[in-house]
Amino acid sequence: MQLSLHADYALRVLIYAGAHPATTVTTQQISDAYGISRNHLVRVVHTLDEQGYVKVTQGRSGGLSLAKLPAEIHLGQVVRHAEPNLRLVECFDRATNTCPIIDTCGLKAPLRKALDAFLKELDKYTLADLLDGPRGAQMTQALVQLGPKNT
Repeated sequence: MQLSLHADYALRVLIYAGAHPATTVTTQQISDAYGISRNHLVRVVHTLDEQGYVKVTQGRSGGLSLAKLPAEIHLGQVVRHAEPNLRLVECFDRATNTCPIIDTCGLKAPLRKALDAFLKELDKYTLADLLDGPRGAQMTQALVQLGPKNT
């Protein structure tokens, strides 16, 4: 299974914002830090704003910051909200399915259980889990060094 760039970038935006808790960060700063498209990040930030994970401030000194405490942001929920397609195989969507053996195939149930297990495992972790501890401190330090430069 592979997450879309949208879901991947959503997690990265939250990590970056969480590593800069006292700062409003911009999509440009996040783009520069990760070396990813600012235009793509704008769409990702819009999704995160719609779902209540970040708050966006418009204007010259605008940007984004976390709208929730890191401990309240569960990774499984973020993936569910940011991943546009959690259909592992065609038959997960009856409307577009063209597989001729859908009614007799035994593959759908194990794949559904695997997807549920994947998301359930992610539900055990929060953004705080990523940011806390020695590894979290190292990651936060690396992101702080990447910007914004006014911290």
